[in-house]
Amino acid sequence: MFTERSGVLNLGVEGMMIFGALGAFLFTHLTGNPWVGLFMAGLFAGSLGLVHGVVCQVFQGNQVVSGLALTILGVGLADFLGTPYVGVATTGFYAFDFPLLSAIPIIGDIFFRHDVLVYISYVLPVIFWFFMNRTRWGTALAAAGENPAACAAAGIDPQRMRWAGVFIGGFLVGLGGAYLSLAYTHLWGNNVTGGRGWIAVALVIFAFWRPGRAMLGAYLFGGIMAFQMRLQALGTSLPSSLLLMLPYALTLVVLLVSSTRGKGRAAPAALGVNIEPGD
Repeated sequence: MFTERSGVLNLGVEGMMIFGALGAFLFTHLTGNPWVGLFMAGLFAGSLGLVHGVVCQVFQGNQVVSGLALTILGVGLADFLGTPYVGVATTGFYAFDFPLLSAIPIIGDIFFRHDVLVYISYVLPVIFWFFMNRTRWGTALAAAGENPAACAAAGIDPQRMRWAGVFIGGFLVGLGGAYLSLAYTHLWGNNVTGGRGWIAVALVIFAFWRPGRAMLGAYLFGGIMAFQMRLQALGTSLPSSLLLMLPYALTLVVLLVSSTRGKGRAAPAALGVNIEPGD
């Protein structure tokens, strides 16, 4: 969302996410500190985002093609560098009962018996909403995605805003990858993201570029994934392949509904449009 609000279309989320997951695993495995791994996950993914920025900002490359290439690059690097560690376990983030709130009937079991990253995710959308709508820097970032010329006329460098959007977006994607290797599995395996990066791209459209809707959409898709796993554990007669495709089928449905009911909530006007040097 940060990247697209700045005007840069990045379809390389899957590659950045799995590369971030690898960075989180490697540095947690080496240091024994999952917080170090979490930070390095952001740097790993953010660095790939900067590669996308070089292609689009410096060389004026096609943003769609660059994003797809970024996915291939990230997945390939993660497989190559991570193969020696396949099946290796590491420490990470574990679920714990949130004081007092976890004792609330029903709600406590649902919302307050998780790991610290889940609790952080509850407050991030509020922080991001305030940043995007109530700070000068956030409005400048949005201006770079809506009207780069007007942004420049106001004395703000739209290219600089786009560089920031690309890196911040990549950093946050890396944190999502870190969750998969440090909280969801606690070990490394190839294809650990399983297409979740593509779902993240769809979620931005579903959310109409709004933080609160993005969080709700993320938990909706996560709930569908958990639901199909529970059904398999219960021994349902439905084919496992059918259950596994549920989250991705829902992605298509959401995109269809968003495209037909999203009138007046269009993407940033300059999304995907490169800015010529000096503009």
